[in-house]
Amino acid sequence: MTTNRITKGTERALLENTLDHNRAALIATVRGLSDTAARQRLVPSLTTPISLIKHAAAAERIWFQRFWAELDESECDGYSRRDEGTFAVADDESLTDVIAEFERASQRSREIAARFDLDDTLVNPREGEVSMRWTLLAMIEEFARHAGHGDILREQLESAG
Repeated sequence: MTTNRITKGTERALLENTLDHNRAALIATVRGLSDTAARQRLVPSLTTPISLIKHAAAAERIWFQRFWAELDESECDGYSRRDEGTFAVADDESLTDVIAEFERASQRSREIAARFDLDDTLVNPREGEVSMRWTLLAMIEEFARHAGHGDILREQLESAG
């Protein structure tokens, strides 16, 4: 998905557009990589290009499907206990599969977020009372940070090739 950046409009439109822009930027860091390259570990952690996308899909599910929509695990697309803070990708998952998973989760997040006003709040066990505005900003921050990680990993892969 590509998004046109907007620079004016309502606060909601700006937040949603910036989040979509960061989602697209994260995906752009892995486009065109082979499955082998996407799984290559270049740092001591489990952070790989494909795992960044997998982690982002999990963040979408955790915050929007589980937290805001209060869905049971069985109602969440692709949810598993692995979602909780992991970067693990199953051997049988391709980069194409993981990108599609993230795109599906992102679309569902958009639909869920649209049901709430920016000032609506829920209590999160770790963060306390949070608003939808805070959640959108947290996801913007999360995906921007991981797009930066992805840019660096991509640069390492391309310089080694």
